[in-house]
Amino acid sequence: MFKMFPDLTKEEVIDYSIKYVNPGKTQEWIDRNINLIMEKREGYAFWDMNGKKYLDIHINGGTFNLGHRNPELIEAMIQATRDFDIGNHHFASAARAMLGKRMNEVTPEGLQYCVFSSGGGEAVDVAIKSARYTTKRKKIISIKGCYHGHTGFSVSTGDAIFKDPFLAGGEDGCFVQLPLNDLEAMEQELKKEDTAAVMIESILATYGFQIPNSGYLKTVKELCEKYGALYIADEVQTGLMRTGKMWSIDHEGFTPDILVTAKGFSGGIYPISCTVLNRKSAKWLFEAGRMHGSTTGGSEIGCMVALKMLEITTRQSTIDNIHKNTKRMTDFANRMIDKTDGFLKGYSQRGVIMGMDFDVEDASKTVSPALFENGVWAHNSRLRPCVLQFKLGLLADDAYMEQLFDKMEKGILLAAFRK
Repeated sequence: MFKMFPDLTKEEVIDYSIKYVNPGKTQEWIDRNINLIMEKREGYAFWDMNGKKYLDIHINGGTFNLGHRNPELIEAMIQATRDFDIGNHHFASAARAMLGKRMNEVTPEGLQYCVFSSGGGEAVDVAIKSARYTTKRKKIISIKGCYHGHTGFSVSTGDAIFKDPFLAGGEDGCFVQLPLNDLEAMEQELKKEDTAAVMIESILATYGFQIPNSGYLKTVKELCEKYGALYIADEVQTGLMRTGKMWSIDHEGFTPDILVTAKGFSGGIYPISCTVLNRKSAKWLFEAGRMHGSTTGGSEIGCMVALKMLEITTRQSTIDNIHKNTKRMTDFANRMIDKTDGFLKGYSQRGVIMGMDFDVEDASKTVSPALFENGVWAHNSRLRPCVLQFKLGLLADDAYMEQLFDKMEKGILLAAFRK
């Protein structure tokens, strides 16, 4: 039971959620027989209110990179409350200044100025505003099958499934989507010289962790430079050491004009995100610095949590663990391809990010429920539903990995048998 709500039942939570919060989403999970209310949570596991334990390989898109309720992050938050609160975005801040300095140390050279927000969508909005201010152009190019958030400009860059219901497509011609890896289409659009920025997830998370062809992203950056556009790297789901390097873009051999990070940036404890700008894209900070603000973005308490998150993430022991578990995930996936006789058709992987491609129409209706029955929470890729997202936390230890692979194997074999 919840200490703060000792008499609350699971049935009441569901009832109140349907009545007062989000009836559609609540009912959808009930209809899928994934009737879950998270109660206790610890490390890379959580418990339903009925007491059943689940291992978490969804980790909310990387939000729980360092585990649920990481004790070091909670202690950092508690310590921060002794000196700080949300703060006042009108003034310089010790917490924001120190986090900005640290981000300068862990991002590619040339990225220098930090604008802090409260979530990924807001951070993407900042990136777009920055690009438009610098270039005096409106058009934003993104990739078909992408996802960059649900707010303001960010939702307009994404797939129709996210923006059309809210009539959020934006002005005609201002948000253009192109196929991944199609350099000819990219150059044809950039040639018009009316593009403010190209924004690309370094790995397309919601499209099944599709990894761009070697050299594609670097060539897009070169085309941006040729035609006067900026390059925005969306690292919300791929950054913070999840690929074995600090940022997925580090594998590509170039520096973007703007980098966006969120989700795991908060440690899953206090909402905070960051848009990191180079000098060119930070033009507005010098000319109109007060013209953008966020009351809760860059909360001083959130900054102190993010500083501790960065310290844990960049420890050599963390990096070594990521590399070890990367190989384990590869070996496991190859073993399951052999054991399931083609039910698991293949996978994409970079570091501890993996998309498992199953021979099903919708993994959330087939593989996810079978894993759920065996005590594993995993979800599919919304825009490529046959792909199951396998998102491992950075600190998963040997005992956890052994238990996880045992449960996953049982769940995958069960799903294959039912097919």
